[in-house]
Amino acid sequence: MSENELSVRVDLAERSYPIRIGRGSSGFASFLASLVKGRLALLAHDSRLGVQAQNLSEQLIHAGWRVGTYAIPSGEASKSAQQLQSLWTALANLPADRSTAVIALGGGVVGDLAGFAAASFNRGLPLVMIPTTLLSMVDSSVGGKTGINLPEGKNLVGAFHQPSGVWIDLDHLATLPPREASSGLAEVVKYGVILDPSLLDTLEHHADYLRSNLAACPATAGLVARSCELKAAVVRDDERETTGLRAVLNYGHTFAHGFETVLGYGAWLHGEAVSAGMVCAAELAHRIGYMREDFRQRQTALLDRLGLPVRVPKGPVEPLLAVMRRDKKNLGGAMRFVLPQKPGKVELVGTVPEAEAAGVLADLMT
Repeated sequence: MSENELSVRVDLAERSYPIRIGRGSSGFASFLASLVKGRLALLAHDSRLGVQAQNLSEQLIHAGWRVGTYAIPSGEASKSAQQLQSLWTALANLPADRSTAVIALGGGVVGDLAGFAAASFNRGLPLVMIPTTLLSMVDSSVGGKTGINLPEGKNLVGAFHQPSGVWIDLDHLATLPPREASSGLAEVVKYGVILDPSLLDTLEHHADYLRSNLAACPATAGLVARSCELKAAVVRDDERETTGLRAVLNYGHTFAHGFETVLGYGAWLHGEAVSAGMVCAAELAHRIGYMREDFRQRQTALLDRLGLPVRVPKGPVEPLLAVMRRDKKNLGGAMRFVLPQKPGKVELVGTVPEAEAAGVLADLMT
């Protein structure tokens, strides 16, 4: 590892793995070889990343690998049973054995879909993540959650399948459209609210720079590394959400999944939905006396400075509630929400009347 690279380790006993954070892909073949036994890989990539996929494939072939490629259409709609079937077919035609590596090059959609294919084909293949969006770098590439969407809701079918390693190349951030750059910052705000208030200070100090030039901002590498560290610590202590600790990572997501499902997958980027979801969760926490008004205002102001939604799309409330009733955090038919009390402290609350959530949605609609 060079002096310009950072490293984070996810400690999960025999399933532990490294996260490398740096710039460029020149060392990826060696990184991959250190993680898996075979020399056969399927490179599943976002269809917009054809040039990057070709360069990476050529690097691996030069290092002695046999590589198949599969392009996944961009967008949330690709997290589907149809695309999963196509990936299984690509693996079967390779043909893949149990040492074949699945490499996921792209954002959260590619990681979730290719990860589920790796989890399920031959009952489990090695998975290596190369996240190319800020959101996937700081969140979805770490922790082992994989899955697809159904018309009834987001991520309703999936599996826990930890990667063998995560390769984060910060140069990919220079290619992101402004919406995607801002979308990822929502998840960093989330980590600041739920676990580490110092992230909020950094985001506030660099907000304008992060919004205008995420890749060049001097704070970006540290924000990515710290976010990975925080998620790694939560995953270490509650890998499969059995104790409730990992549920804090879903702050804002109960509302967000409702927005994504009702609006149609892809109408809002995931981070945009999470931003509005955090605003709703904070408003709900404030109304029931959990959260002080000054902190609620601080969160909303920061999200707004980062170019993220702070209002809810106008429309009927009941379809949103119908999706929220199917949230995986719910217990015994009752909705449960991750609600903030103060910077760095949140709680999973199951005693909020549904009518309160409905009122928040109605009042925050644009």
